[in-house]
Amino acid sequence: MYFIVVKFQTKPDYTERFMDLVTPFTEATRNEPGNLWFDWSRSVEDPAEFVLVEAFLDDEAAGTHVNSAHFKAGLESMRPALLATPKIVSRKVEGDSWGEMGELQIG
Repeated sequence: MYFIVVKFQTKPDYTERFMDLVTPFTEATRNEPGNLWFDWSRSVEDPAEFVLVEAFLDDEAAGTHVNSAHFKAGLESMRPALLATPKIVSRKVEGDSWGEMGELQIG
């Protein structure tokens, strides 16, 4: 499994409509072969920060995702809404349970 966590800091003018902005990107990614999980949440500590959690079957599926046309289009559509470059934590995981993932730190 290839597991990725990304934090997105949004500009105040875009915070409330950020999820609408990323909906096409989200739906296209969820439909990719090898996508196991793809979902957004809002940070408890900072309401202008969104956290994306992605899980792909393997390196090949993750690679297909980051090289897809909808990935590039999604990045472009998000760019005006972001206050800073997204912070990425990615981790390759052997196994399929939370215990095998160990501790994940987002930062």
